[in-house]
Amino acid sequence: MALARTWAVALSGVSGSVIAVEADLAAGLPGTTVIGLGDAAVTQARDRVRAAVLNSGCSWPDRRITLALSPAALPKRGAGFDLALAIAVLAAAGVVPVERAAEAVLIGELGLDGQVRPVRGVLPCLLAAAAVGHTRAVVPVDNLAEAGLAGSVAAVGVRSLRDLVAQLRGEDDRLVRMVPGRLPVPPLLPDMTDVLGQPEARAALELAAAGGHHLALIGPPGAGKTMLATRLPGLLPPLDPEQALEVTAVHSVAGLLHESTPLITQPPFVDPHHSATLASLVGGGSGTVRPGSVSQAHHGVLFLDEAPEFPASVLDSLRQPLESGCVLIARAQGAVRFPARFQLVIAANPCPCAAARDVDCRCPSGVRRRYLGKLSGPLLDRVDIRVEVPALDPSALTGVGVGDDPGRPEGPAPQSDGEGSAAIRARVMLARERAAVRWAGTPWRCNAEVPGPTVRRRWRPDRRSAGLLDQALRSGRLTGRGYDRVLKLALTGADLAGRDTPTTADVALALALRCGEVAA
Repeated sequence: MALARTWAVALSGVSGSVIAVEADLAAGLPGTTVIGLGDAAVTQARDRVRAAVLNSGCSWPDRRITLALSPAALPKRGAGFDLALAIAVLAAAGVVPVERAAEAVLIGELGLDGQVRPVRGVLPCLLAAAAVGHTRAVVPVDNLAEAGLAGSVAAVGVRSLRDLVAQLRGEDDRLVRMVPGRLPVPPLLPDMTDVLGQPEARAALELAAAGGHHLALIGPPGAGKTMLATRLPGLLPPLDPEQALEVTAVHSVAGLLHESTPLITQPPFVDPHHSATLASLVGGGSGTVRPGSVSQAHHGVLFLDEAPEFPASVLDSLRQPLESGCVLIARAQGAVRFPARFQLVIAANPCPCAAARDVDCRCPSGVRRRYLGKLSGPLLDRVDIRVEVPALDPSALTGVGVGDDPGRPEGPAPQSDGEGSAAIRARVMLARERAAVRWAGTPWRCNAEVPGPTVRRRWRPDRRSAGLLDQALRSGRLTGRGYDRVLKLALTGADLAGRDTPTTADVALALALRCGEVAA
C-alpha cells in the first residue's frame, strides 16, 4: 500500500482552513474515489486530474485510489484542490518524492492538458496557511502577484503540471519566482472642483468623510447628487496595510481582482443598479457563496442611486450590516461571514416625476409620500446625515449672474469656486487623526463606528446642548439610536474644527443634519 500527503486550503467566506490531501493506492479494481465533503467541483476533480496527469507525460496508477480531504467534516468548494490532488497521487505512485510533495501548500485548477489555471481567493488562502505555520506555496502564475502580498509565505508560480513534477524531481528553474516591482499607481479619482455650487451638500460630504457617517442626498435630477457621491472616495484617507489586505481578500474571493492591481489601496466605490437582487447586494448564490456589494464596499463607499427604485426587501437587508459591520449568510450546508464595514450614500429624487421645481411637479402629495416612504424608517434611522440638494442656480452653470448681460460674448466655461479634493482630504485626515487619538486602545477607527454607550461615557453634552436633544426626543424627531448618532456627528464636527469637545453649535448642526426633512 502507498500513501502520500499534500496540503491545500479551503475557504469559507474570506477565512481559510488548511486541508490535508491524502492519496492511498491499494490493490483492487482500478478506480478513483474522492471523500471529504467536497462539492461537485471537488468530486469531478478525479476526471480532470487523471486527464491532466496523462497529458503531462505521466502514467496514471492502475490501482484503487482513495483521495481524502481532511478535516472530513469541513465543506470544500471549488477547483483549487486539483493541483494538490494530482501531486498526492503522483507522490503515492512514486513519481515524485513524498517528502518534497508535502513541503508547500498547493493551489490551482488543472486543465485537461495539464495547464494550471488561476483560481479565486489565493490571498486569503495563503494568509490562512501562514497563520498555522506554512512558509511555502505553489500557485498559478496568473495569481503570483496576488500571492506576493502574503509576505510570510514564499510563493512561486507554476504554468503546468509537467513543470511542477519536473521541479519536484530535482530539475531547477521550472517554476516562476516573484520579481519584486513597484506597485501600480492608483487611478486618479474624480475631484471636488468639478462640483458647481451646493455649499451645504459639500459641507455635509466633508463631515461624512471625516467621521465615516452614512449620508442621504435628496433632490431633483441634475442637482449633483451622483457627482457628489462619486467624489466621496477621493476625500477618504488611503487604506492602511491591514485594511488593504482585507479589501483585497474580499475582491479576490469575488473574482474582481485585476492582475495589474494586486493590492487595493484606495477605498472602493460600489454602485449597484437599482435592479440588483438581494443575493447580489448582500451576498450568496446557489452554489459557492460569494460576497455581495456590501462586502465589496468594505472600508469604502456603497452608493445607492435612485434608492426608492430598489425593492424594499433589498433596502431593508442593509440594516443588519450597517450596525454590525459584517454580513452572515446562512445556508443548509453552513454559514459564511463576510466583512461589510462601509459608508452608505443614498440618493433619491423627491418624487416619481422628478420635476426640477416643486411648482412643476405633477405628483399628488400621497404619491410623493409613498415614493420616499420606500426608504423605511428603520433604514433612515441608521443614516446620520440627511441633506436636501436643491436645483442648481443657473449662474453656477452659465456664469451669468443677476445684472449681467446675457447677450455678452461667450467666455470660458464656468469654474467651481469650491475647494478641490486634496484640500478637503487634508482636513479629513486631520479630523480622523484626532478621532484615532480619542479612541486609542479600542477597536474603532472613526466616530461613526463607536457604540453609543461608549460615546456617552466619554462625553456628555452641556446643559444647553442637552436641552436641544431633549426637545428633539420629546417631539419624536429623534430616536434613542438617533440620539447617539447626533453625539457622534457632533464629535466629528469638533474634530474638523480642531476642538476636543463639541460646542452647542456642533450639537445644533449635527441635530439639524440628522433631522433633515426628506419627505414631501
